[in-house]
Amino acid sequence: MKIETLNIDLECFSDVDLKKCGVYKYAESPNFEILLFGVSVNGGEVIVYDLASGEAVPEEIIEALSDDSVAKWAYNATFERICLSTWLRREHPQYFSSYSIEEDTVWKYLDPASWHCSLIWGAYLGLPLSLEGIGTALNLDEQKMSEGKALIRYFCVPCKPTGANGNRTRNLPQHDPEKWAVFKSYNKQDVETEMAIQKRLSRLPVPDFLWDEYHLDQEINDRGIQVDMTLVEQAIAIDARSKEELSAKMKELTSLENPNSVQQMKGWLAAHGMAAESLGKKAVAELLKTAPPELAKVLELRQQLAKSSVKKYQAMQNAVCEDGRARGMFQFYGANRSGRWAGRLIQLQNLPQNHMAHLEDARSLVRSGDYDTLSIMYDSVPNVLSELIRTAFVPKWGYKFIVADFSSIEARVLSFLAGEQWRLDVFENNGDIYCASASAMFKVPVEKHGRNSHLRQKGKIAELALGYGGSVGALKAMGALEMGLQEEELQPLVDAWRSSNPNIVQFWWDVDAAVRTVVTQRIDTETHGIRFMYRSGLLMIELPSGRRLCYVKPRMGINRFGSESITYFGVGTTKKWERIESYGPKFVENIVQAISRDILMNAMKTLRHCFICGHVHDELIIECDMRVSVDAICEQMARTPSWIPGLKLRADGYETMFYKKD
Repeated sequence: MKIETLNIDLECFSDVDLKKCGVYKYAESPNFEILLFGVSVNGGEVIVYDLASGEAVPEEIIEALSDDSVAKWAYNATFERICLSTWLRREHPQYFSSYSIEEDTVWKYLDPASWHCSLIWGAYLGLPLSLEGIGTALNLDEQKMSEGKALIRYFCVPCKPTGANGNRTRNLPQHDPEKWAVFKSYNKQDVETEMAIQKRLSRLPVPDFLWDEYHLDQEINDRGIQVDMTLVEQAIAIDARSKEELSAKMKELTSLENPNSVQQMKGWLAAHGMAAESLGKKAVAELLKTAPPELAKVLELRQQLAKSSVKKYQAMQNAVCEDGRARGMFQFYGANRSGRWAGRLIQLQNLPQNHMAHLEDARSLVRSGDYDTLSIMYDSVPNVLSELIRTAFVPKWGYKFIVADFSSIEARVLSFLAGEQWRLDVFENNGDIYCASASAMFKVPVEKHGRNSHLRQKGKIAELALGYGGSVGALKAMGALEMGLQEEELQPLVDAWRSSNPNIVQFWWDVDAAVRTVVTQRIDTETHGIRFMYRSGLLMIELPSGRRLCYVKPRMGINRFGSESITYFGVGTTKKWERIESYGPKFVENIVQAISRDILMNAMKTLRHCFICGHVHDELIIECDMRVSVDAICEQMARTPSWIPGLKLRADGYETMFYKKD
């Protein structure tokens, strides 16, 4: 029988924490092994091969794992592909083949090109990212077994040695044959659930181009990014010493037994005439505005102690593989309302920015472990460590980074779709959108370092907060009051921005009307080059790229203000599958962010011959030969995709020997 498809689910053991360290490091542990290999060949009956008890996987299935003509399916397929890569290299090296060239760093892993992931399929259709969640959302008969988590804890991770278990550090099948039998049933049912998901979703296939995007994403995750472990380890050691000294100073100034205790610190402040409801970062910053010098000193020390930058360094330490590279940091389709990536492990998407001058000098001091000079040269050691986090990512020996990002990508896409011509003219002439926005709002010339420059900040915060229907609350959330704006200025700022951007405001409500038409009448409609349709219980929004955004079981409902609104099922802020309210401006936000994501993806495809090793929002990190030109990379990145003719793009970049915000 010719094998055409495999549906696979594995249960594995490793002494490495999967959640903290990721699957790449998990699978490369010397103690990693596959326990159960559940598989269906060509959609047939699921068979579980009990490797832990000595059973063998048939040779034709092993051979099919590296055969690119065989389609492999799994839920969260990265796990199965990486685990099987290690297993094949160790147990059946004659059947392992990778997809790398000599200079690349993906050689340990099976080519993702023949792998497909049910999680991605569900995410594309707006469904939850967990197997349990998608099974519930689809009301499947074949559900993930609830006993699974307990069985995984029992067999798949080390156990604590006790007198009762004979001081063993691991539970094997013979230690509880009944549980092991249930575990095999669990493995079998997971494959059946995954196949049931595919059957249920078969009427709504993922377009081929999206699978190509997924495969490129997997290649970038496989490649990883080099981490300067000397810097990381010294930063952790310096942080420990800094915290020790800061705590000692705090004890000396306050006489508190534990100055880190929120309750003790609140009591101490109250005894010194300062009431504090909270000691969070924002609350302490507010208290510092009026604190007398002796209290200000204590609050400043507390702010330094509260710096959590060391957690990022620890995350690097956890995730880094034996070759010094961190892998698996990007979750494809992690944000299923836009299709953008979500960060994993080290979370590159929310690294602190660097603003300090002479970054390289500070980096050298930390890397050499020179705590004394560091503490003399800088007011706050924790702040220095925070600003150096990005610089822990470095190119491999003999290479450099080129970091390139799109200029004002969301503002450009929003302006283009809405036809807001004055804004398009600004971008065409490489103008400053914040100055131009302030000028349009206040009807005076605004220059960044010239006339009416004080208004640029108002233009900036309006641009960042108001493009998707935001009002006074959005300005406050963006920090308008902390930036010095007065409460009474906020509503006029909203009004001024909207009156100077009438086509964007109209775009919000045209989209709102289009969605309402589809939801209430079930007819296709179009506005501003975007198609809206209803298919198989889904509201679909087709983007210029051909990709679709999906909203499950849309209907009209009543929102919390008592007005009619559009609702759909999704994973809300509570992380639960629930009805979510939306309206025109919010759908516009999804559309603009999704198109911006597609433009970044287009650039990644254009530059896939380069070693892309990371991406953050609208930025690419490329590890390249010293001879590669920044201008050439930016020129290729800024090419307008064929599917959105007329949109003016711009990419800016720089080269560096460590990652930073230029």
